[in-house]
Amino acid sequence: MQKIRVGVVRGGPSSEYAISLKTGENVLKNLDTGKYAPIDILLTTRGDWYVRGVRTDLGTIAEHVDIVWNALHGAYGEDGKVQRLFKSFGILYTGSDVLGSAIGMHKGLAKERFREAGLRTPEGVIATRTSNLDDIMPALIKSPNLRPPIIVKPVFGGSSVAPRIVRNIPELEEAIELMGRYGDVLLEEYIAGKGAMVCVVDGSAMGERIALFPAETIPYTTGAFYDSDIKREGGSQIICQSNFTTSACDELRSLAVKAHQAIGARHYSQTNFIVSSNGIYVLEINTLPRLDVLFSSALEKGGVEFSEFLDHVIELSLAGK
Repeated sequence: MQKIRVGVVRGGPSSEYAISLKTGENVLKNLDTGKYAPIDILLTTRGDWYVRGVRTDLGTIAEHVDIVWNALHGAYGEDGKVQRLFKSFGILYTGSDVLGSAIGMHKGLAKERFREAGLRTPEGVIATRTSNLDDIMPALIKSPNLRPPIIVKPVFGGSSVAPRIVRNIPELEEAIELMGRYGDVLLEEYIAGKGAMVCVVDGSAMGERIALFPAETIPYTTGAFYDSDIKREGGSQIICQSNFTTSACDELRSLAVKAHQAIGARHYSQTNFIVSSNGIYVLEINTLPRLDVLFSSALEKGGVEFSEFLDHVIELSLAGK
């Protein structure tokens, strides 16, 4: 039996390069080598392609793989750009397609889709990267929910890339200037509550979606906001189905499926929530979540091995689903 050649693309030009390397490594070491021939493909921060340490190009790669596992994170890998490249070279790939990726990466567009699907999401306004406080103050004044404390984060970016909670006008002005370096900025209503993450995997039958067990994100520092600094410094713990009630878990799973469908995500995704006293709010969706402890733990809760998940997603992609 001829093995299926699976190119695992990792690295990339985004700030999540190191995380992508780990995701790719986890995929490579868990692929069933009795069925698959893994090929480690590195995309450098400069945009150069390497296979087994030798510089190459995507056209050559296309001739030597049957499918690509997209293990990239953040800009370029998760916003539809690399997906468009794969498509142009006729390469099958895992994860969301061009449109689903682009919508999921744009927090403003994703928020619109969530609302159209009847999901509750924090109120927010978008400021262009050239905006200053005077430009956006009229929009803030119109909404009583957009008064400090509020969340400020880039419109584009991976899950929770450098968000900030601001509690006064000087902090808001500073945050807008800082976030503007990433592009347009989302100013969002601050919702107090517990953070939650839910992963969704497409089923074998067309239209079938499977929501994994919810995980709670708990900052080690009391009252801290779950931002990128906390993530990178290990300042939080993730507990699968810990302190949520059974009804809250069921609702989180149902909402995660709706969010996945709302943006047209494919194969798998991770949706982030806030569980507040006023209900559950969708914050954002990640179309290429990190395939590390969280995802593996959620799979194990459902009695699924990580290697089985990889096999399932590859089969979906090969079948054109």
